[in-house]
Amino acid sequence: MRKRNNCEDSDPDLKQRRDRGAAGPAAGNRQGPGPGGGMGKPFRRLGLLRKMKKMMLWLLVVYVFIPFIVKLCPSIQAKLVFLNFVKMPYFIDLKRPLDRGLNHTRNLYLEPEAGLKIGVWHTTPALMWRAAEGKQGDWYDSSFSSSHPVILYLHGNAGTRGGDHRVQLYKVLSSSGYHVVTFDYRGWGDSGGAPSEGGMTSDSLFVYDWLKQRLDHKTRLYVWGHSLGTGVATNLVRRLSDRGSPPDALVLESPFTNIREEARSHPFSRVYRYLPGFDWFFLDSITANNIRFASDENVNHISCPVLILHAEDDAVVPFHLGKQLYHEASQSKSLSGHKVQFVPFSSALAYDHKFIYMSPELPGILSDFFSSTADGRSHLKTLDRP
Repeated sequence: MRKRNNCEDSDPDLKQRRDRGAAGPAAGNRQGPGPGGGMGKPFRRLGLLRKMKKMMLWLLVVYVFIPFIVKLCPSIQAKLVFLNFVKMPYFIDLKRPLDRGLNHTRNLYLEPEAGLKIGVWHTTPALMWRAAEGKQGDWYDSSFSSSHPVILYLHGNAGTRGGDHRVQLYKVLSSSGYHVVTFDYRGWGDSGGAPSEGGMTSDSLFVYDWLKQRLDHKTRLYVWGHSLGTGVATNLVRRLSDRGSPPDALVLESPFTNIREEARSHPFSRVYRYLPGFDWFFLDSITANNIRFASDENVNHISCPVLILHAEDDAVVPFHLGKQLYHEASQSKSLSGHKVQFVPFSSALAYDHKFIYMSPELPGILSDFFSSTADGRSHLKTLDRP
C-alpha cells in the first residue's frame, strides 16, 4: 500500500488530475459560471422593468387625475396663481428692513379695512440715508415734502416685499433719487387676510390714497408693477383714471395681457397645454375664482403715460405677451395724447423674468421717460432697444 502511494505521488500528471478532481466542485461554485450562473442578470432586468412600469403607471394616473382635482377644487388653481404661501426668502424679519441692507427704510402697518393690517416699507432716496438713521415715522412722513418723486411698487406673486430681486430694485430706484413705497397684499408676508384680485386692488388703492395725502400736489407719483403686479397696477390705474386722478405715469415690468393668456403660456402648463379640454380644466378654474387681471382691457381705460419693460428671454411671462400688450396700449383711445413706450432687453443680457434691475441703462431709461412726460410731450408711442 505504501509503495503504490509513493508511485502516485511521484507521478506529477496523476497528482494534478487528482487535485483538480477534488477541487472541481468547490472551484466551479466560486469561479465558473455554471449552468445557472448567468440567470441572475435577466431576473434583475425583469425586476427593474417591472418597477419602471409601475412608476410610469403611477405617473400616468397622477397626470390624468390632476386636471380633475383642479376642476373639482378651483381653490387649488387660485393658490397656484397667487403662490402667497411661498415666503422666500425664509426666516427674515420683515419688521427689520435694515437686515436686507435697507438702512434708510422704515416698516409700518396700514389698515385698509377694519381688523386687517398690511405691512409696508418706505425707502427714501439714497442721498437721505444718513439723515434717516435712527429716525421714526414722523421724520419719514416729512421726507415726502422733498422734491424727489415717489414710486408705488406692486410686486408679483410668491415671496414678500423683502424678496431678493425686489430689494435690489428698491436700491437701484433709491440710488436714482426716488422714494419707493411697497407693501405685501393681504395674505402675503406678514399682512393679514386672504388673497384675491379684488383685495389686492383695494389694498393698492388704499396705499395710493395714503400716499397722496402726504405728498405735495407738485410731487410726482408713479405706479410700478412687476409680473402679477402688472395686473394689479392696471386695475389700480384704471380705477384712478375713472375717477379722474391717474398717477403721473405707469411702469409695467414683465407684463402679460390677461391671466388666461399668461396661464396658457406659463412653463408649468406645457405638460397639459395640448390636452383636450385644457381651457375647461385649468383656465375656466381660474375664472371661477374671479381672477382676470385683464390688462389688455384696462389699457383702454387708462389715461396716463405707460412704460413697458420686458426681457426677450423671460421664461415666466413670455416676451410676446408684453409686446402684445404694448400694441393694445398704442392703439388705445384713452391713451391717445399720452406717451406709450416699450423697451425690450436682449436675450444676450440674460435678465430673464426678474433681473431687469441689473441693467445699467435702467436709470437713464426711467429718467428720460419721466422727464418727457413731465415736459408734456404727447402722443409719443415708441419702441426702444437698449
